[in-house]
Amino acid sequence: MRQSGQFSLLFQRRFGPFFWTQFFGAFNDNVFKTALLTIITYDALRWTKMDVGLLNNLIPGLFILPFVLFSALSGQFADKFDKARMARVVKLLEIGIMLVAAYGWMTHNLWILVAAVVGMGLHSTLFGPVKYAYLPQHLKREELIGGNGMVEMGTFVGILLGEVLGAVLVVQKPWGLQLIAGSTIAFALIGWRASRAIPPTPAPAPDLQINWNPWRETLRNLRFSRQNRPVFLAMLGNSWFWFYGAIVLAQFPVYARDYLHGDHSVFVLLLTMFSFGIGAGSLLCERLSKSRVEIGLVPLGAMGLTVFGFDLFLASIGYAGIANTVMIDMYGFVAQHGSLRILLDCLLIGIFGGLYIVPLFALIQTRCDPQHVARTIAGMNILNALFMVSAALVAMVLLQMGCSIPQIFMLTAVLNALVALAIFSAVPEFWLRFVAWLAGR
Repeated sequence: MRQSGQFSLLFQRRFGPFFWTQFFGAFNDNVFKTALLTIITYDALRWTKMDVGLLNNLIPGLFILPFVLFSALSGQFADKFDKARMARVVKLLEIGIMLVAAYGWMTHNLWILVAAVVGMGLHSTLFGPVKYAYLPQHLKREELIGGNGMVEMGTFVGILLGEVLGAVLVVQKPWGLQLIAGSTIAFALIGWRASRAIPPTPAPAPDLQINWNPWRETLRNLRFSRQNRPVFLAMLGNSWFWFYGAIVLAQFPVYARDYLHGDHSVFVLLLTMFSFGIGAGSLLCERLSKSRVEIGLVPLGAMGLTVFGFDLFLASIGYAGIANTVMIDMYGFVAQHGSLRILLDCLLIGIFGGLYIVPLFALIQTRCDPQHVARTIAGMNILNALFMVSAALVAMVLLQMGCSIPQIFMLTAVLNALVALAIFSAVPEFWLRFVAWLAGR
């Protein structure tokens, strides 16, 4: 498959409708969540008397909660039922949730909106196993790297655009709430319309008996996955990336304000560079791997995450000594000496993150039992959620211990090197394929 092949997939029924379904799901999630967080932060008195800081941490946590509670069930559903049909059901659920949220916006009822956040978390939980188990059933082995790269690019671009649009629309006076309510319903309808064109995707295990005990099923899935050592360690490696990303991205708002002396636009710029990097790195995988499932790219990605994570610490220290004490916007920030190095680090962390995560997904999809792919992905989603919660706890502990945000970047980069060494030592195939990939360049 030529380099253009991954883009040509967008015009094929086996991939295009699925891509736009998942894109608008991620996009709409973040339009809604960001609008809610923005209105709580900047217009709190009209909505609640609760502490804003508490709500800003509670709401993302409630979004993650369904991943822990219902991933085991969603994985079983995706293995037992046709994935195209499941996608359409999930999109109908999204429309219903956005209608409920619209009522919350119009009545200024914060707790209806919080309930909708949980609902959107459930929506993402149900769609997650479908999202990655669908690809091996419709793409050839040599197309999996390109297909996964497109999905990762679409996810992160959707997240970025959703966050920007949500923050912009909700503050438009006097129609901000109406714009958010209407647009989120419209985006849900677009996603549902795209899902109707997804081709039939037969269930790999139609006779599966559903285990309704999520804890028992989760443990059973993880025990099953541990029997396949490369797959299980790829799951842990994937979850580690979400730990790394969560702990770094969570610091960006305060980092932009207190260390870069920037306003909200500087935070958006940092997030844009990281998201653009993820998308570029995900697409680059197809070219660098020559359309093969090349796990040799994973060590390369891990090296970049450590090198440029550490350099972000160094660049931040250098910038702090010369920056203005006056709050500046993104244009003023770019004009500062040392700013381009910080932006380049954010971009390269994203690029090497894409190189790291896409081959791990392809490894799981190709080496897992075909009848167990969705349940394996569901187990990984639970691990992802636990790692992200752990990232928040670790960041809180480090800040309480007196660590600065640049020091958190540095410690995360060092810890990434240790985790990578542990995984690659346990599965030497990663190193061997990396050496073979270098020799073949």
